[in-house]
Amino acid sequence: MAQRGSGRGNDYQRQQQALRRAQEQRARQAERERKAAETASKRKAAYQEHQAEQARVRTIGVEHEVERLGQLLRDALVGDPPTTFERRRRTHTPRRLDERPWSRPEPSPRWEEFAPPEPGGLAAVLGLGRKRYEAEVAEARVRFGEAQDRYRRAEEERLATLERKRAEHRQAEAQALDEVATFNTKLDEEREAYTAGEPAAVEAHLRAVLDASVYPVGFPHEHRIAFRPATGDALVEIHLPSEVIVPAAQGYRYVKNRDETTVLPRPEKERKQIYASVLAQVALRTVHEVLTGDPDRVVNGVILNGHVKTIDRATGQEVSPCLVTLSASREQFGKLCLSQVDPAQCLRGLNALVSPNPYDLEPIRPIIEFDLSKYRLMDSMDVVAGLDSRPVLVKLTPTEFEHLIRQLFEAIGMEAWNTQASKDEGVDAVAVSKDPVFNGECIIQAKRYNKLVGVESVQALAGVVEHKRAAKGVLITTSWFGRASHDFARQHGRLQLIEGPELKYLIKEHLGKDVIPGPVPPKRRPAR
Repeated sequence: MAQRGSGRGNDYQRQQQALRRAQEQRARQAERERKAAETASKRKAAYQEHQAEQARVRTIGVEHEVERLGQLLRDALVGDPPTTFERRRRTHTPRRLDERPWSRPEPSPRWEEFAPPEPGGLAAVLGLGRKRYEAEVAEARVRFGEAQDRYRRAEEERLATLERKRAEHRQAEAQALDEVATFNTKLDEEREAYTAGEPAAVEAHLRAVLDASVYPVGFPHEHRIAFRPATGDALVEIHLPSEVIVPAAQGYRYVKNRDETTVLPRPEKERKQIYASVLAQVALRTVHEVLTGDPDRVVNGVILNGHVKTIDRATGQEVSPCLVTLSASREQFGKLCLSQVDPAQCLRGLNALVSPNPYDLEPIRPIIEFDLSKYRLMDSMDVVAGLDSRPVLVKLTPTEFEHLIRQLFEAIGMEAWNTQASKDEGVDAVAVSKDPVFNGECIIQAKRYNKLVGVESVQALAGVVEHKRAAKGVLITTSWFGRASHDFARQHGRLQLIEGPELKYLIKEHLGKDVIPGPVPPKRRPAR
């Protein structure tokens, strides 16, 4: 009976132990699950916080972009002009040759490193192994001599290499000095030409000024410049950024329950205001940089056209609408406190023409739309003041006659310039209307003839007009044209012929001079 009771007790204990083990396992599993859930919760929270932080960082980035767009003009007002002739000068800083790879010789061979050990102990007393030792010494001396030869060759090569490196270094330094001196000499020549108002030199320097202007990433950096020495005006055409330069997003927000980052769109009205401000700032900044980058005050004023390269959504073709155009003299622009102006209002104060809807790329007509860089211009001379009473025009020199025609067009109300002889491609003068409505470039050829001007001259002018993409071509002569010339001009549509009698009238009307053009043209036979 006692044994049977003892067996039942053992079974009970085993059951209790198994129950405790099961409870402990469940507790450990629950603890693992709790820790896993806690880890997962922490990971999720960390993930969500990371996503939210990324959204905040992106929002800060967008805000920084917009802030930079608002500082475009002020950035140009800080510090000295980015480019001047003095800043463009180069200096040479001598470089030292690192001679360490060839400056230290290798250790020379030592006999002790080759000599065999002498016999010692009883063998030395009895003279045993003496012959073997002497043979080893002879062999060691051969190896030692060979090592000395290798050392001498290596040392000679090291010294030769060192001297060659020194010579190459001296040559490189001399070449660098020559290059610096050549560059600075050329720069001094450019400075002299620039100070003298030579168009090519002025244009090159102003291009360097605008090239050095630093804008945010995404802004175009293209421009064309032409300088008119007769008026001191710099004609500048720049490429403006398109409307995509303004961030479409106002910010970003992470939505936890959807696990996604959403874009907070910038209101369209705000985007349009920012873009209009960007265009105004770039226009003012360009004029400021041209004038401040002109230390010798060669430039009297700036005529600026701002275009945008884009794709016409209707045609798919690349277009370049003009969005800003202005003309400002140095005196007028110098009165502005650019650090305190509102850019858009400042443009209005300068009587600039600005697109009414620049964000939609609505174009405007530039104040002046032509490219003087197509022509080689020359300084003007006053021919009218030197005319005697009733002068005969055919007695003027060709240059005097061309300048007289230029003065005539100026008196009519256009801006005009003469081109350099032998470099004009058939162009004697260029004239442009000051009226934005006319908006045309006129190529002028002046023929101081006393005989018929052939139709080939009219045809040549038509070719130049097409090549230069001018609005009009005018061929003026002291003599007359034939019927074929008049017919060709009418068919072309953009050519005008002015003969001696009409020229006489125009000079009388606009210059107040009574002139004799040349011989009287023969009477034309009526057409059959």
